[in-house]
Amino acid sequence: MSSKLEVLTPQNSQLIFIDQQPQMAFGVQSIDRQVLKNNVVGLAKAAKVFNIPTVITTVETESFSGHTYPELLAVFPEAPLLERTSMNSWDDLKVREALAANAAHGRKKVVVSGLWTEVCNTTFALSCLNDTDYEIYMVSDASGGTSADAHKYAMDRMIQVGIVPVTWQQVLLEWQRDWARRGTYDAVTAIVREHSGAYGMGIDYAYTMVHKAPERVAHGTRLAPKPAA
Repeated sequence: MSSKLEVLTPQNSQLIFIDQQPQMAFGVQSIDRQVLKNNVVGLAKAAKVFNIPTVITTVETESFSGHTYPELLAVFPEAPLLERTSMNSWDDLKVREALAANAAHGRKKVVVSGLWTEVCNTTFALSCLNDTDYEIYMVSDASGGTSADAHKYAMDRMIQVGIVPVTWQQVLLEWQRDWARRGTYDAVTAIVREHSGAYGMGIDYAYTMVHKAPERVAHGTRLAPKPAA
């Protein structure tokens, strides 16, 4: 039986962010860049809730790529930033060692979010698969390429060799799995409200209009209509 039939769980997963840096994001054309950042931060918050070991690796920070999104760093303020020169993260021993340390505890499903899909994501994923027995889950909407074609064909190439395409919200909900798991319920719905667009709006509507819960934020007095004529 293929181990890929096993769903992602908080016990079998680890996460790596590759080059989520502004200069890399400037070149992204496959997804709206604000949506990209939203998805990256949503994924990071999900990992935090479920205590998923998370690696952050960067390339040429001072000379080219710039500093990792502050919104991402704020989720993991104590995480080391594994600086590299190679476009392929697998070429850096620090990255290999960090992933191996997590894999040694059964976390062989490696969830990946990075820039660019066709370069840093693809080369890392292929090299990692070639050298280990890990599995790669590529978060398509928390990654981006320099064109729609670049992203698509990079994803296609990776899928052909067994890399699993996922979306950030799919990963979040797969980790949650059961709404009866109350320990993470509130934190997950908070992430959804902030980062999941219409889904989050729907939760707010259901809570306040159907279940009569209080609104999430305090606001000024709602003034009654006052016709001008």
